[in-house]
Amino acid sequence: MTNPAAAERDLLCDLFLDVGPDAPTLSGDWTTRDLAAHLVVRERRPDAGPGIVTNVLADYSEGVRRTEAARPYKEIVERVRKGPPRWSPMRVDAVDRVTNTIEFFVHHEDVRRGGATWSPRDLSPELEDTLASLIGPAGKLLTRKSPVGVVLAADGHAAKTLHRGEPTVAVGGPLGECVLFLYGRAAAAQVEFEGTAEAVASLRATTLGI
Repeated sequence: MTNPAAAERDLLCDLFLDVGPDAPTLSGDWTTRDLAAHLVVRERRPDAGPGIVTNVLADYSEGVRRTEAARPYKEIVERVRKGPPRWSPMRVDAVDRVTNTIEFFVHHEDVRRGGATWSPRDLSPELEDTLASLIGPAGKLLTRKSPVGVVLAADGHAAKTLHRGEPTVAVGGPLGECVLFLYGRAAAAQVEFEGTAEAVASLRATTLGI
């Protein structure tokens, strides 16, 4: 069975090279160069890890990322393609699937959808199944700030309660689109909502993500 994390990594690296270092992404104001540098730091610089996910040491982590971004672009992309160093647990296939499938799927779509024209793609069964297995636990963290209950009702998958509360909003559509919505890409995610207008508006106004 194909490792979907590895497949998304390769597709993203190919796309990085196709669009060049200055293409826009959905990751804030980051260009493709910025995003590629982030991926390298995430896997190769554990000392910068705390500043990636919290405000603790954020300035230090950003400095490490900027240093990485100063490398020749093709070199950065090749470092992303090679993946983490040999000592990293993420070299293990099972760990790679858990830690990197959503990461590389979301960032792949960040680049795909960063430009003016794009369309949703059909996901492989391996990618769909892995996203489905991971988004339940991840979704609880991503929706923790929601003022309303959130249920994930992705097409073809059993509904999952991500955040308890009343009233409740169900987020539906293709699974990949739901994942992007939960990871804060609401403007580009093609999802549908079921709930009162007020509850839906409250959810849409909430900053989702880590």
